Amino acid sequence: MSAITIFGATGDLMHQKLMPALANLHKVGKLPEKAHIFCVGRRDWNTDEFIAHLRKHVAEAALVAEVENIITYVKVDLDNRDDYHALDRKISTVSNADDRIFYLALPPKLFPEVARELAQANLVKKGDDNQRVVFEKPFGEDFESAKEINRLLWRYFDESQIYRIDHYLGKEMIQNIITLRFANRVFESDWHKDSIEKITIYAKEKSGIKDRGGYYDATGALRDMVQSHLLQMLALTTMEAPESFSAKAIRKEKVSLLKKVSVDSEHVIMGQYRGYHDEKKVADDSKTETLVKMDCIIDDSRWRGVPITILTGKNMDEKRSEIIIDFKAPSQAASLWPQAKMQSNCLIIKIAPEEGMRFTMNIKESGLSDEITTKTMDYNHGSDVFGNKPEAYEKLFLEIIDKNPLMFTRWDEIETAWRLIDSIRDHDTGKRVIYEPGCTLQQCLKGV
Repeated sequence: MSAITIFGATGDLMHQKLMPALANLHKVGKLPEKAHIFCVGRRDWNTDEFIAHLRKHVAEAALVAEVENIITYVKVDLDNRDDYHALDRKISTVSNADDRIFYLALPPKLFPEVARELAQANLVKKGDDNQRVVFEKPFGEDFESAKEINRLLWRYFDESQIYRIDHYLGKEMIQNIITLRFANRVFESDWHKDSIEKITIYAKEKSGIKDRGGYYDATGALRDMVQSHLLQMLALTTMEAPESFSAKAIRKEKVSLLKKVSVDSEHVIMGQYRGYHDEKKVADDSKTETLVKMDCIIDDSRWRGVPITILTGKNMDEKRSEIIIDFKAPSQAASLWPQAKMQSNCLIIKIAPEEGMRFTMNIKESGLSDEITTKTMDYNHGSDVFGNKPEAYEKLFLEIIDKNPLMFTRWDEIETAWRLIDSIRDHDTGKRVIYEPGCTLQQCLKGV
């Protein structure tokens, strides 16, 4: 029997991601037998009132019906120690579960306080891997704050009990990067500077900051997207082969790679979309970046000299996340077909909204012609999935339940990434490219 407790159960993350993920897992029989979901909030509600709230705010009401019989709402004031003891009694009474998961869908500044109270109320006992605590990003605001948070958490929990969520790691094609690289000889043997011309990693968003002005204006694209999602994508794309497919081995190689990454501060461009200052809870004189483009280099024998571009931006022309691997021109093509205009091979790993990959190659045109033409092989990763297609949070919840830390960031990954981000921020002049909402990358950077 398992008790899954969600702190921040009345927030948007619960409505949009966590509740649908838990409901879908329950629907397909992937939640532990007799699992119970405890939803924690500050509002003075009973369980029926909370479920009525979910029905209004979860897009698919049928998903709420799927799990409403295993939900209990518990009112907890986060600074009231007695409430944590009451939560412990409620969990023990309703489920009597030794296997406990505590998911903190809360602002990072509350992590240390809640962690302390969970430990002191004996809701989580240090060293018991059956009791896990899950934290949502951002994990810290810079290297020093991340280091301090980690230090505080280790006071109450072992590292094996801590699961730091980066939902991008739950996406199907992020999980597939290692398989694509090391389970296919055609890519494994050419994944280096002698064959690859350049790498581009981007995550563009069509929407603006919506109603997240208070959070976003204090954070910005560099800390919100680059520090977590994009550097994770970079690490998986360029790390050395791990000794095994274990979480420990893969995390080791990711950290080793991130320590070799540097950014040329003169080639970092930060932008802000026009109208950003009109968003709710945004300061009139805000310099917060909504777009970041930067060039990275990796100082090792595999990648030295290969330009790597990272880009993220809000209010752009489309919502799309991809990793683009541009290969060098074929070595003998020019002598064999001197008149031909052929393209270099290009592999695109599609992360969102589509998942799959696209590979461009040169072939002879069909028929009597000897002309060379370029064709594309396009693979849609979801085309053979029937029914519900698992979303990232479903996979992440399943990994937490199974005590598999592979898709979660370890403390040294986070601190290493923050060191890199801090080095960029230290050289930030505050100058921002102003771009029009809905523009392409080329339009955003026009005149730079």
